[in-house]
Amino acid sequence: MELKAFMPGMILDELADAVGGYENVSMEMSDRATYGVDYFWVGRMWQDRGEVPPMPDWIVRPGATEEVSKIMKIANYYKIPVHIWGGGSGSQGGALPMSGGILMDMKRMSKLIEIDEVSRTITAEAGMIFQQLEWYANEKGYSCQHIPSCLTCGTIGGALGHRGIGIMSTKYGKIDDQCLSMEVVLPNGDIINTLPVPKHAAGPDLNQIFIGSEGTLGVITKATFKLFEQPEDRQFRAFLFPDMNSGYMAGRDIMQKVKPSILRFFDEAETVSIIKKILGFEKQGCFMNLAIEGIKRIVDIEMEIILEIVEKWGGQDLGSDYGEKWFENRITFFYPGHIMDIPQMFGTMDTVATYANIEKIYRAMKKVINEKFPYVRYISHSSHWYEWGCMNYTRFIVDPKDVPQDPEAARRLHNEIWNAGVRAAMENGGVINDHHGIGLKLSRLMKEQYGPAMQVMEALKKQLDPNGIMNPYKLGL
Repeated sequence: MELKAFMPGMILDELADAVGGYENVSMEMSDRATYGVDYFWVGRMWQDRGEVPPMPDWIVRPGATEEVSKIMKIANYYKIPVHIWGGGSGSQGGALPMSGGILMDMKRMSKLIEIDEVSRTITAEAGMIFQQLEWYANEKGYSCQHIPSCLTCGTIGGALGHRGIGIMSTKYGKIDDQCLSMEVVLPNGDIINTLPVPKHAAGPDLNQIFIGSEGTLGVITKATFKLFEQPEDRQFRAFLFPDMNSGYMAGRDIMQKVKPSILRFFDEAETVSIIKKILGFEKQGCFMNLAIEGIKRIVDIEMEIILEIVEKWGGQDLGSDYGEKWFENRITFFYPGHIMDIPQMFGTMDTVATYANIEKIYRAMKKVINEKFPYVRYISHSSHWYEWGCMNYTRFIVDPKDVPQDPEAARRLHNEIWNAGVRAAMENGGVINDHHGIGLKLSRLMKEQYGPAMQVMEALKKQLDPNGIMNPYKLGL
């Protein structure tokens, strides 16, 4: 709609009435600018270069599901775009208000609803920071076992929206494995609940329609997750492999026999840079660290099996010290001084594939980036593993001297590197992304990934959001 005269203020009044007062809405320039930057490199660079970030027209902070419903009805009537904001920690630009309109900040909706110790579940509102949910679980002697690097700044809704993952995923699963049910507000304002238990023969699993949908199909307002008993024993180990192939194959065999909670395998470039810097590890080769946990007598047997597999593939046992040190520093890797940051250009091209393709993808991505962009550093590790395959957490890093100062030129270079790397992954059996989401960053490549299957998602979008107001330009929708 075209906003004239006092109409923006009229809509602000309507939104304030929906959420209990003017203290929960804003049109102030300083507030609007705050929501123009998440952890997407292009957005941060844009602001760093003095350019105006994308800004919403209205900010609204609902305090209950019924208020979210009212906001959606207002937005649908006026056909105003709606963007959902959790913690703002996403790296894909998924929450950025590229269409202006309404930005719905969910953090007022942060209540604990229930801890069910009989069923071992925990239910909370989607605006809660995940660390707080974990603390609530810990108070009762449990854990959600969703421990991502954004634990202290990402929300429940954000984790569900982009299909997030934590460091314990190899044993306990991704967020979509851990979530049992959800409450969702549809674009027309209707409030729905998915089935109380997931993945059973009662038709399609509605959870899997909304998990990973990045705010394009509705607003997740509540969720129920599994709880796990704290393990009786947790053992760490580290290994050094002579090459990538031996490490991949050892990881595959380990996954066929046991379920480590942590299994991370680093290429030589990352071993001699980041692992050396943080852990003080000085040897050449490909570093692997793992943790296994549970009942002690079972863990002891699992460690014996792991050591046999590692020996079979030529790995060197480094003992427990480096594994324990990695765990102690698991978040340090993402602190200032250790993580990449502006004025560098950087990105994480996480992809996932079967064991038959994962090394091929690693080499194809490295080759194309090294050949097209010889000044770019390429490092990689595999941090999430399955019985059938694993993922590569591949990073590119461009030193400040090679990053264009012109923001348009910098954006073009960033997108050219992403196009080359992600297309190399897709051409060799990988997928567009493993767990960071699609957002604005990779939206343009969704049709290449899905081909004719994209019409399924487009049909869902058209049916649920006929006015196209939900998070435009994200997820290829």
